[in-house]
Amino acid sequence: MFTVMGITGQVGGAVARALLADGHSVRGIVRDPARAAHWQDRGVELAIADSSDSAALESAFRDTEGVFVMIPADFAPAPGFPLVHEILASLRRALAAARPPRAVYLSSVGAQHPTGLGLITQLHMLEQALGALPIPNAFIRAAWFLENYQWDIPSARDRGELASYLHPLDRAFPMVATEDIGRLAATILQQEWTGNRYPEIEGPRRYSALDAAAALSELLGRPVRPVAVPRETWPALFEAQGTPPDRTAPRIEMLDGFNSGWIDFDPNAAEHLQGRHTQEEVFGALLDKGSP
Repeated sequence: MFTVMGITGQVGGAVARALLADGHSVRGIVRDPARAAHWQDRGVELAIADSSDSAALESAFRDTEGVFVMIPADFAPAPGFPLVHEILASLRRALAAARPPRAVYLSSVGAQHPTGLGLITQLHMLEQALGALPIPNAFIRAAWFLENYQWDIPSARDRGELASYLHPLDRAFPMVATEDIGRLAATILQQEWTGNRYPEIEGPRRYSALDAAAALSELLGRPVRPVAVPRETWPALFEAQGTPPDRTAPRIEMLDGFNSGWIDFDPNAAEHLQGRHTQEEVFGALLDKGSP
């Protein structure tokens, strides 16, 4: 039995699928069991717990061979990341009490840095807060999700444009399919080790906005051109998307970190792996299931 947080999301769902494929039992942590009915149909045991409820988390983490842990994505955190501090304190209490044999966490490329990360600061905080637990820990530093392009498919399909915040358009950035992250997490959960590990994962190769536009052009059967979104327009655009004016800075700092090359993998990493799913495969799957 392995416990998986975020089972109704992309990465947590990929972890669960990989564990089930390997013949293991899975306990999925959910807030709303109605959203996870299809997992029950596949034999998954559901545990109802909020990420800030340490008692419920402790119960879900007990009597398992290992746990997969992730914190909810927050693209507009309050200054100082108070919610993340609360969640990490809850997770730390639950894991310290349950003492599972091992824990695997979703972290991020660049999380080795203490500053200049923007939104990824939340994952640096996760590594710092939970890396001190007296259990074997593995923090998967994953590249930019290829699935993030799902939000760009409508404009590519309807207007033939791909708006890119990653600059310059011909620079290749580390990206990875969430299915590859899930497979790696499931594999590590079935291993034994001591201390902390920081495995990194990216795709078979790096991709640029030009690559993404070319792939979408082929799949959609129409020309798609990448368009660099001017940096000076970012705050207003993010506010128009619903981000409060005082909360746009972390997202901008993260993008600046990628574009400057600051947010990248650790050159001294002991474990650096490559997934097998290509950009074309991920985009094809997004189109098959329908995009926003």
